[in-house]
Amino acid sequence: MIRGLYNWTIHLADHPRAVRALACVAFIESSFFPIPPDALLVPMIIANPRKAWLFASVATAFSVLGGILGYVIGAIAFEQIGQPLLETLGKTEAVDEYSKHFNDFGFWTILTAGITPFPFKVITIMSGATNMPLGLFLSTAIIARGLRFFAVAVLLNLYGKSTKRFIERYLNWVFLAVILLVFSSFLFVRFL
Repeated sequence: MIRGLYNWTIHLADHPRAVRALACVAFIESSFFPIPPDALLVPMIIANPRKAWLFASVATAFSVLGGILGYVIGAIAFEQIGQPLLETLGKTEAVDEYSKHFNDFGFWTILTAGITPFPFKVITIMSGATNMPLGLFLSTAIIARGLRFFAVAVLLNLYGKSTKRFIERYLNWVFLAVILLVFSSFLFVRFL
């Protein structure tokens, strides 16, 4: 079953509409969707390493555009939309703390969240809710998301063939490790 899913994902990653799907996922992940664009970006680069820079550019651009939507949600609809979204992530208690100190460390908060597996949507919504200057938010989001997605592109471009061989050889273990990583990330975010 896992092998079939892997083969299906690699096949779809080379589909003509894969870039549109990546753009869509990168956009909605930055404001409300729980699955990061890396879930598409990695197999797309493995399947077609010649387009790694295009894929990283699309993921960066649409993640930042989605971040603007998250910012707007926080700025104009925090109580109606933003707060319920953050509550589903278990961030209710953190909202007050973020509100007090968020803009003091805004650049570093956005940079850290944009690079790490921390849900970027939390940062985009809180940036709008705390009235962070839009220029600071945008410039930091571009740097952070660009670093993240281009680092994936560089690493997979350098080690893509050996990574693909490793994944295919140890697919079950890799799948288990990814599941554990995702689960522990959700726990980390929930109890942070």
